[in-house]
Order: sequence, then C-alpha cells, then structure tokens
Amino acid sequence: MKKPVKRRYNIDQKNSYKLISDNKKKSSKLKENTVSYLIRDTKLLDASWDFKKANTKEFTHCFHSYPAMMIPQIARKILDLFTDKSTKLLFDPFCGTGTSLVEANLKGIDAIGTDLNPLARLIAKSKTTKLDIQVLDLFLHDFINYFFSISYQLDQIHNSIMPNVRNIDFWFSKNVQYKLRALLDYIERINDVDIKNFFKVAFSETVRESSFVKQSEFKLVKSKEIESKDDIDVFGIMISKLSRNKLGLIDFLNKAGKDSITTIYDFNTVKNIPLSIFKPDYVDIILSSPPYGDSKTTVAYGQYSRMSNEWLGYSEANQVDNLLMGGKRKKHHHIFKSELLNDVISDIQRRDKERARDVISFYEDYESSINNISLTLKRKGYACFVVGNRTVKGINIPNDRITKELFVGNNFEYVETFIRNIPNKRMPLRNSPSNIVGDTASTMKNEYIVICRKK
Repeated sequence: MKKPVKRRYNIDQKNSYKLISDNKKKSSKLKENTVSYLIRDTKLLDASWDFKKANTKEFTHCFHSYPAMMIPQIARKILDLFTDKSTKLLFDPFCGTGTSLVEANLKGIDAIGTDLNPLARLIAKSKTTKLDIQVLDLFLHDFINYFFSISYQLDQIHNSIMPNVRNIDFWFSKNVQYKLRALLDYIERINDVDIKNFFKVAFSETVRESSFVKQSEFKLVKSKEIESKDDIDVFGIMISKLSRNKLGLIDFLNKAGKDSITTIYDFNTVKNIPLSIFKPDYVDIILSSPPYGDSKTTVAYGQYSRMSNEWLGYSEANQVDNLLMGGKRKKHHHIFKSELLNDVISDIQRRDKERARDVISFYEDYESSINNISLTLKRKGYACFVVGNRTVKGINIPNDRITKELFVGNNFEYVETFIRNIPNKRMPLRNSPSNIVGDTASTMKNEYIVICRKK
C-alpha cells in the first residue's frame, strides 16, 4: 500500500505557490500549511494598505460605530485602482453601514447595497442621502428648542408606553428610559423620511451610550459602572451626535455633488438576486467586506444592534444573527467548488464533526452568494472582496484563497491579493473558536483584499 501523499504550499522567488510532495504522514499537514500561510503573509504584507494614521471618520463615515467596519481608505484605494470613467455602478452585497457606497458616491459612481440588518440599512441609507442642509437646520433648531422645554418636564412622559425592548430595566435606568422615550416621541413626529432617518441614526448611538452595556464589547455585556449612567446627559449625547453628523454630511455633499445616487435593499444574496433590480451583466464593480463566518463567536452583529433595533421598532431585531450566512446549521454534507475548502473541512471533521457543520453551513451560504452575485457583473468587471482568515479547532481557514477559488469557479480570472495589517479596524482582541467558555484565541491580525475579474 502506498503511503499517503502530503501536500503543502511554499513560496518561490516570485511569491507564487509551488506544490511539493513528500512521504511524511498526513497528520502533520495542517501544521505545515499553517506555517506556510504565515510565511506567505509576512512576505506579501503591503504596508501601503495599512493606513495607520488615516482619518477613518471623515465625510459621513463618522455617523455610527459598527462591528468590523471596512475602513474607507481601503474602498477608496480599490476604486482608484480598478475603476475608470466608464464605471457607472457599484454593488455591495454585504453593505453593512455603507462604507463602499459612500466612497462610490464620492467618485461620482452610483451604488446599490443590500444588508439583512435593519440598523445597518438605516445607517447606510442616511450616510448616502443628500439632505438639504437648510431644511436640516430647521429641524435641528426645532429639536434644540424641544430639548430645553422637555428636559425639565419629564414628569409629563413618565406614563408613556415604552417600546418592546427585552429586559429594558436591566439595560437602562428608569430616568434614561424616560429621556429616550422623549427623544423617540420627537423623532416619530418628523414627517420628512430622510430627515427622520438622520435623527434615528443619532438616536441609535444615544441608546447604546446611555445604556448599561459595556461599550467596548460587541455582545451584550453589562458594565459594572452602572451608577454613573443614571444621571447621564441623554439629550446632550443626542445633540452631540447630530452636530457631528451634520458636519460629516456637509463634507460629503461638497465632495460628492448631486449626481451619484445610492439605493439600499434588504434582499439576501444567498437565496437569489432580484431580477427586478438587476439585469444580467449589469454591474461594473463588486466591492464588499463579507462576514468571515464567525458572527456567533466573534462579531455578533445582531447582539450589537439589538437594542437599537428594538427601540426603533424593527421586528426582525431578534433574528439578525440567524439570518446571516451560516446562521442556520446544515445537517448534510456539501462538496464545494474549492478543493482547498473541501480539504480544510475534512481536517476539521477529524477533530470535531459538530464544528465542521458550522463551517459547512457558512461556506455553503458563502458559495451560493458568490454564485448569485457573479451573474450581476459585466464581462471584464472586477469583484473585490476584503476578507479575513479564521481559525477553527486550531486549523487555519485561508478565506482569501477559498474566495479566489470560488470566484474562479464562476468564470473569473484571479488578479491579485493584497495583504494588510489591521491597525485600526474595530475587532475584538480575542474570541472563542471552540465555543467553549474560557477557551479563547487571538483573532485575525491581517486582512486580504482579493481581486478577481470576470472573463
């Protein structure tokens, strides 16, 4: 019987992969490959993509914090490298709070984005809506007058019906609840939808900052310093957010002009692409930072936005994490277009079959999404994905190379991968890759900008 052939990837003098074989035991394959990836990453790191000292909150990017946001400088550089005057439309299938959409508009490019989180859609919509500043000023002036009149008459709203926020007394003092209810009463009376959205974004941040939630966490973790929150200046926080956002909006309007537009949707690219929105070969460039498959262990988008969603009355607030890619566990096995991914899953299965099901569930959705969005792109159009590589059960999952293989399987040619450090992306420092309490590991430190082009 022949001994099993072991494969690993090394880097030749041109920084490309060379497949070599030997007769060592397959059990050492994972360790060798992980070391190989680290060697590759070190050699290919491109400091020009780090943007260590860049202002990531310019224009409307200042509007609202959000987990694992792609910094605008990355989207801007991608657009500088892979668009020209003929580029008319960008599509972001995981738009989040709209970083790529804002940057497209700043270059005069129309944009379409979709996201399953209602809070993310609200923020993205507001960041790309070109309000009339004079009209906005009228509402801001009226709001300040409202603040001075209501702040001393809270007894009038003590009998107001609170929104359906789970464990509201656990997360908010009574005094803060009344003040937030007063703010919400004002917002609900605004009859201009775009102005109302502008106020809702500021309100969402005010909800989080005036709650007992530990501000440094993505998940809902109660702070130990709750006494200081009872007398917090809720109205002052709201006014501060509105003022900051207005300045960012003015900068955006001055740079973007009035021609480019953005449209936000809530369709799920895993399931289909609405033909009413897209025609085949319709989009000039796809630019996105998709989920990395760790929303339940690292980047809990649903938990982060749950209270804001509930205060704002979004009924799907409790289902966000379940709706995301991999949110529903698959029971069947799946053969992927990526041979590398199939090998990785086999390796994880040997260590933990249940965790392998989580990985399969995510990548089955991920593959389906790439299959669908590939149909929207024009011939010779670029697909640019900003991804991170995960570790599950001690096994490195090279998401950059998997993404490349999945696009190549959809009639794309691979162009290039840029590797950068993550000096300023809001990510948790540690996560629990095994889902065991107390078992933590360092999270990803590099990002990979994968560029493919449709044939």
